[in-house]
Amino acid sequence: MEKLSIPKGTRDFGQIESFRRKYIIEKIQSNFIKYGFAPIETPTMEHLSVLTGKYGDEGDQLIFKVLNSGDFLKKTDSDDYDCTQNTFT
Repeated sequence: MEKLSIPKGTRDFGQIESFRRKYIIEKIQSNFIKYGFAPIETPTMEHLSVLTGKYGDEGDQLIFKVLNSGDFLKKTDSDDYDCTQNTFT
């Protein structure tokens, strides 16, 4: 089994850091809203063709490519999701 890890260039934030970051972001958001700015949300993924080649070779190395593996869950059945069964040995 492969060891789980986060993608290169990213990191996890612990509980205290997460609360601090959330507090700061909420303060910034409330001030923006107070002065008439409206929040928006944008996708965290983009088509590869939009990003490649526009930022040079260095920029292309910073792109994480998510592959479409098809519908891999179609090969599963309800027993695969039954948490009451102990399938670990």
